[in-house]
Amino acid sequence: MLRSLSETLNLSPLVNSFKIPDLKRRLIITALLIAVYRVGCYLPTPGIDGSALAEFFKRMSQSQGGALLGIVNMFSGGAMERLTIFALGIMPYISASIIMQLLTAVIPALEKLAKEGKAGYEKINQYTRYSTVVLSVIQAFFIALWLEDPARFEGLKIVMQPGWGFRILTVLTLTTGTIFIMWLGEQIQEKGIGNGISLVITAGIISRIPAAITQLTLLIAPFDAARRQIQPVTLLVMAVLLVGVVFSVIMITQGQRKIPVQYARRIVGRKIFGGQSTYIPLKVDQSGVIAIIFAQSIILFPATLASFIPNPAFQRLAQSLDRGHLLYTAVYALLIIFFCYFYTAIVFNPQDLSENMKKYGGFIPGVRPGVSTAEYLDYIMTRITLAGAVFIAFIAIFPDFIMAALNIPYLVASFFGGTGVLIIVGVMLDTVKQIESHLLMHHYEGFIKSGRIRGRR
Repeated sequence: MLRSLSETLNLSPLVNSFKIPDLKRRLIITALLIAVYRVGCYLPTPGIDGSALAEFFKRMSQSQGGALLGIVNMFSGGAMERLTIFALGIMPYISASIIMQLLTAVIPALEKLAKEGKAGYEKINQYTRYSTVVLSVIQAFFIALWLEDPARFEGLKIVMQPGWGFRILTVLTLTTGTIFIMWLGEQIQEKGIGNGISLVITAGIISRIPAAITQLTLLIAPFDAARRQIQPVTLLVMAVLLVGVVFSVIMITQGQRKIPVQYARRIVGRKIFGGQSTYIPLKVDQSGVIAIIFAQSIILFPATLASFIPNPAFQRLAQSLDRGHLLYTAVYALLIIFFCYFYTAIVFNPQDLSENMKKYGGFIPGVRPGVSTAEYLDYIMTRITLAGAVFIAFIAIFPDFIMAALNIPYLVASFFGGTGVLIIVGVMLDTVKQIESHLLMHHYEGFIKSGRIRGRR
């Protein structure tokens, strides 16, 4: 296990990547596009009093609704609390992707379109973009109405000149910002390295680390024992928990069940085909960070709607779905488990895999080809997905227990487990794998033993 961890944390691909011009160019493009995104997180939306808004968020961080805004801030990289042009972040695109994934699974026309290869994928991606624009317009409009209501801000005047001019300007600004982030993600995917959207989210989460360190330093108060709220022993426990969570997340992310496959020998003329043994790697956590992002998007929707609509029923719903409540924890964990299974069912089709194996003469030892193989693969995938889904759900809600047990702010607790760590670790591992793939493609001779290859002169 320790050997696997050391291999996972091998940083030599990052060092060697700068020796290849094409890979170096991709890394530089990725860094520049992420830098552009971070600059946009500090450009304010016109018509907003920034000092009043900062005071409001300072008050909200200690009251009901602060957890909701904290989650939005995490995904937007702090752009929401400053209400910059990127305040909506990438959440509308993620919500649109969820809707398209659900519709693809239930609408035959979209399912047929998804099986048409690259052309079908581009068509569905275009539908996702259109849905993102619609969701961004709706969310931006409700945010504009929310900002104009002084009663929600305890007397603070956030909007300097309320009215339809401000609403239209806010909708155009925030919608354009989301579309620009979506474009940045696609450019990273096409011309850079790694998954563009995931890297944008990761950059936003990492940008919160300095603020978390500042809060932690104030709680430790190393030079003032009278103001110290966290003892050195508690800090040591937190460090051990951080290492343990990161270690376990890496193990689960890299963990897989290897299904042995044997291919029958075929003699065609004077040549022999097949006869070799291989395996099918079934990942324990097939969904990666997708299940976490999907669950966050779904659970934020009713809470966001309740905070915008002044209705007692919606307010009670907002309170029950606030972080720290039992209903929030239960619904969040169940959503994660559901989306783990849902995404696995989309990307892993045991029937198609069984038919392909049978077509090329492959079989699992002890299992009949065809329907029996599909049922066996489905049985194995169901069991290992349950273990992975339960673990991911536990890690996601783990900061809530840390926050309650150690009495620390959620901003600090979120980096000792939970969504932030899952996304950062998953995205970083995926990015390193893609870098290794580029290295293998450009330096494949370095992986072949030196010496003459038999049969060549």
